[in-house]
Amino acid sequence: MRNLFMVVSYDGTRYHGFQTQPGENTIQDHIEASIRALTDETVKIISSGRTDAGVHARAQVFNFETQSAIPIERWCLALNTRLPNDIVIRSAQEVPLSFHSRYSAHWKTYRYTINANAFPDVFNRSYEFHHPTKLDIEEMRKALTHMVGTFDYTSFASRKSTKDSHVRTIYKAWMEHDVSSAIPGTRDQGIIHTYVTGNGFLQHMVRIMMGTLLRVGQGKFKSEDIPGIIAQMDRAAAGPTAVSHGLTLWEVGYELSDINLEK
Repeated sequence: MRNLFMVVSYDGTRYHGFQTQPGENTIQDHIEASIRALTDETVKIISSGRTDAGVHARAQVFNFETQSAIPIERWCLALNTRLPNDIVIRSAQEVPLSFHSRYSAHWKTYRYTINANAFPDVFNRSYEFHHPTKLDIEEMRKALTHMVGTFDYTSFASRKSTKDSHVRTIYKAWMEHDVSSAIPGTRDQGIIHTYVTGNGFLQHMVRIMMGTLLRVGQGKFKSEDIPGIIAQMDRAAAGPTAVSHGLTLWEVGYELSDINLEK
């Protein structure tokens, strides 16, 4: 038996999230079907975590056990020829049988993208939230700093969350502001990428954080309101859930010893 570790990128636009759900079109369904077509095995892949409907991934991680003797260097091409063109396996390697994509993960980074120009970008509209009116970006940066730390993030969790604990640690969070697409002399503010790295995330957590930051940018909250919002541990205290298509699972971090890699 072999345990294979793979990294996949996908455009989540037309999928109902990563994880298999009855009667739904999911990323997991397509990957498992491609493995079955290749090896004639029925496997259940283990991912680093689920993503919501419409959310994308630059580097989602999954693993599965197989009895196939296919050389590791052939797996990516073999699976990609059987997958839709909006799902691409980027890398594959063999790992110890003890490796588990979710339990072995040490951190994850998500990126949320806001297009703050007057008009949407026809080419990137599926990967960014368009906000055409003025945002106070510096106030949003200040607010973001208050979200970093170890807290009970109930205020930023879906009301449907079934987790026993809502305590998580956000290690770091930062914004990158790219004004190269802004037309001089207009009210364009360019593209705002917000990155959040933590040891784990609750259902809708990053999207609620972003909805709250947008309220700050609009002047409806102040940056110094964030600690109080967190302390309330009440979903009603925070902003709305930002749209899913602006969110991308950016990276998942592992210890090299866990996946038997050398730099």
